[in-house]
Amino acid sequence: MKPADQFLEHPMPTRPKAPKKEVRRFRTIWISDLHLGTSGCQAKRLLEFLKATESETLYLVGDIIDGWQLKRRWYWDQTHNNVVQTVLKKAKKGTNVIFVPGNHDEAARQFIELDFGGIKVRDELIHTTADGKRMLVLHGDRFDGVIACAKWLAYLGDSMYTVILKFNQIFNQWRARAGLPYWSLSQYLKSKVKNAVSYITKFEDALADEARKRGLDGVICGHIHKPEIREIDGIKYCNDGDWVESLSALVEEADGELMLITWHDVVSQHGRHELTESLALSV
Repeated sequence: MKPADQFLEHPMPTRPKAPKKEVRRFRTIWISDLHLGTSGCQAKRLLEFLKATESETLYLVGDIIDGWQLKRRWYWDQTHNNVVQTVLKKAKKGTNVIFVPGNHDEAARQFIELDFGGIKVRDELIHTTADGKRMLVLHGDRFDGVIACAKWLAYLGDSMYTVILKFNQIFNQWRARAGLPYWSLSQYLKSKVKNAVSYITKFEDALADEARKRGLDGVICGHIHKPEIREIDGIKYCNDGDWVESLSALVEEADGELMLITWHDVVSQHGRHELTESLALSV
């Protein structure tokens, strides 16, 4: 007797497997200031970035979950869950994930030197690049005079910042309908207001000076939501930016080169439709 499938004159064709999307691979990725738990967090775009990149080591450089805002008002979108699950999945698959708490998730500092779900919690540490450069990695809030000396003022500033972000969301919804690209009001204000520029410069100088005192080659931080790579008196200062405004990350190539990339850099290479389809299937 013939096998059953031989009685079919026109067997159903086998559906070909979809080609696996290529991802950008780095030796190391640093991201910070995600502010999960706030409406300002660009969680969907962050997910696209995480899905489209891989690294041997992933640093979460503080303010990953915004405990300050969650105490005032509970906000936790499903996409925020997906971000956490994606990071945990990366750790499970072998990525070395290191979480360095910041001021907005300072409650996690009680767990420093412990490991959870494959994620190491550390206060600060030294990262050695592939070309031998020794870089201090920390969030940076302890070098912020406002945080260190007048925390009440930091809370007030955070509330004002939330209002600016809310306005920015509404404004960018209008820009999107008009076919215009994303624009950050707070980044614009930071670049134009003299006191803000002075504050940022002092912050950068203080961190570079700390790295110099320790005999290191540079420093990598977050906190001020201003992505930057520059030399300060022979010290390499790197800030990986944030996922509220700049949507940026610091990455290390296989040869040790450090550079900043953004969500847009990744999306332009992969195509927005492909990334969205991939997220719907895998999350």
